[in-house]
Amino acid sequence: MKKLSRLESSSVVTLALALAACSSAQTEHVPGPADPPLDPTAIPAENDTRPRVEATLESQGLSGAALDKSVDPCTDFYQFACGGWEKTTQIPDDRSRWSRSFSEIDQRNEADLRAILEDATKKKAEETPVGKIGRFYSACMDEAAIEKAGAKPLKPLLDATKKVTNKKDLTKLLVMLHQHGIWSFFDVSSGQDYKDATKMIGMIDQNGLGLPDRDYYLKSDADKKKIKDFYVAHVEKMFKLAGFSAAESKTATDDVLRVETALATASKSREERRDPVGMYNKVDRPGLKESTPTIDWDAYFAGLGFTNIVDISVSAPKYMAALDALAKNESPKALQHYFEWQIIHNAAPRLSKAFVDEDFELTKTLTGQKTQRDRWKRCIDAVDDNLGELLAQPFVDLRFGGDSKTAAESYAHAIAGAMDGRLDELDWMDAATREKAKQKLHAMAYLIGYPAKWKTYDYPVKDGYFDDVLAGSAFKLKDSLEKVGKPVDRGEWFMTPPTVNAYYDPQKNQMVFPAGILQPPFYSAKASVPVNLGAMGMVVGHELTHGFDDEGSQFDKSGNLANWWSDSTSATFKSKGQCVERQYGGYEVLPGLKLNGKLTLGENIADVGGVKLAFRAYRQMRKDSKEQVIADGFTEDQQFFLATGQIWCSKYREETTRLMTQVDPHSFPKYRVNGPMSQTPEFQKAWSCKPGSKMIAAETCSVW
Repeated sequence: MKKLSRLESSSVVTLALALAACSSAQTEHVPGPADPPLDPTAIPAENDTRPRVEATLESQGLSGAALDKSVDPCTDFYQFACGGWEKTTQIPDDRSRWSRSFSEIDQRNEADLRAILEDATKKKAEETPVGKIGRFYSACMDEAAIEKAGAKPLKPLLDATKKVTNKKDLTKLLVMLHQHGIWSFFDVSSGQDYKDATKMIGMIDQNGLGLPDRDYYLKSDADKKKIKDFYVAHVEKMFKLAGFSAAESKTATDDVLRVETALATASKSREERRDPVGMYNKVDRPGLKESTPTIDWDAYFAGLGFTNIVDISVSAPKYMAALDALAKNESPKALQHYFEWQIIHNAAPRLSKAFVDEDFELTKTLTGQKTQRDRWKRCIDAVDDNLGELLAQPFVDLRFGGDSKTAAESYAHAIAGAMDGRLDELDWMDAATREKAKQKLHAMAYLIGYPAKWKTYDYPVKDGYFDDVLAGSAFKLKDSLEKVGKPVDRGEWFMTPPTVNAYYDPQKNQMVFPAGILQPPFYSAKASVPVNLGAMGMVVGHELTHGFDDEGSQFDKSGNLANWWSDSTSATFKSKGQCVERQYGGYEVLPGLKLNGKLTLGENIADVGGVKLAFRAYRQMRKDSKEQVIADGFTEDQQFFLATGQIWCSKYREETTRLMTQVDPHSFPKYRVNGPMSQTPEFQKAWSCKPGSKMIAAETCSVW
């Protein structure tokens, strides 16, 4: 139930952007800005009389080849910035999408990650962090042993499902499955109490579907019907691979679809899950017993080893009540089939080739990805998932320079200062709310590079991949639940340092920038200020704005879910948000398929705010420069906007476009460029866009 606003999202079955370069400077909490408000017109480009210095786009950190100059930038800026790249770029067969930033960074670093892990396998006998990641990687790569085992690793888990005949047995089975990371029915974790951000409590959330979203079960449009029909055949094939007879496989599949459809019907929608107030329902242990008495909650927590967990929030109380009715009314055999499928579905990627191949067929159907990723790439992901901060340490030494950390800190200060100045200018915000917004801004912390304290993984890694993953899952659950009742660890990260991503945590009121993202084209020591601010600066501005988007704005400076807005200012803010929702809801990503403006609202507010704040910070950072750099005819302002556009150059397979439009709270990349630019007057001035141009939004939606 942890709410993190990320720069990019990955679907469970699709788009793990995977690992990227890593880092070497220490993480620290950087205090909020003490600088005076920034002047957004420090260098008005149209009146710039500084001496001109001619340069190339490449020397400034941009790509001239990525441009499509046949397109008017005032008509479709994304196509202007990325059209050349799109024409010459093919999505690799083992990917469902490809981007000029996230994917290319990932690709550049996979070779380094592989070399380090292969070197670690030579030391796998050592009881050291390097030995541990070497053992895990080696076991994952041992295809001969995995093939020889076939479906045998499933047997102990499948046998356990046959013993469920009553409430006690059901509870015991859920304990075992959840300890192994098989989230049947629901999942359990720890998190900050929404109303007391200093306190860690238990969290229970809806879970247990085999398809990526409830709407695949509930809606009947052609795309979803096609996927559901495939899923039915896929489940039946998987049962047969696991040793079930043809007749029982058919019966089991019918049971699975009926149970999962009931769970989907009771589940909250993705739009509903964006409401922090609705997601926080502190019912505690007594409330669980009342809503879901078919589960013996005392025995459940005792089985997990945490008898003292009492403080609990449930994300979807109606779901838990419906789950109780389902558990009471379904036949024991049908529930057994559901649990068996959950086990097979979860374990398939770690089993023999027949399971892996059939599991990939589902991924292929959902995303359009043509071929399975090489095993070594998948094993890198597995090590990152289970031993991420051990894997990160050698990358820190190899891939993260101190200049990246220094730059990220300077950008965070400059953009926070830009927000400070922007708050002073807002005529729709009353003085009391403005002061509280500033307090939140000044309390915001920035974590850069990697954690100050590395996580330790106190579980054994042996030489069996299947068992190693089960042990890793048990460790992750234990590590999470041990936090309940303890003070919040403000230094804990929710991404591993190699990750090419960033996030804002509203309950800790902090932005986190892993080492993986602090690389070209997001940041380069060789790139110019306009280019670095247009790229990495936009990322920083995006994450900062999340503290003031439709969700983040509901948390105060300390991370508590609290209303710090006056009624009039809140009403205006919501109205401005509705304007953004309308704008993005009108974008058509495929014929007949539009963006979900409500689902993507927070990310869209952050994108628009990120561009505006980064531009303001860039202008301030260049205000004392003695000369202006013209790169292949483009002004510094234009270079800034080109940098923003080119970090989003992306190609998606059609199937992935449909999937991500359904499940991703981020807009499609083209509209992460054109949407913000159409709301930014400085963009329109920089490119001399005339009234009526497509890159001037018909309705001004100026939030931040």
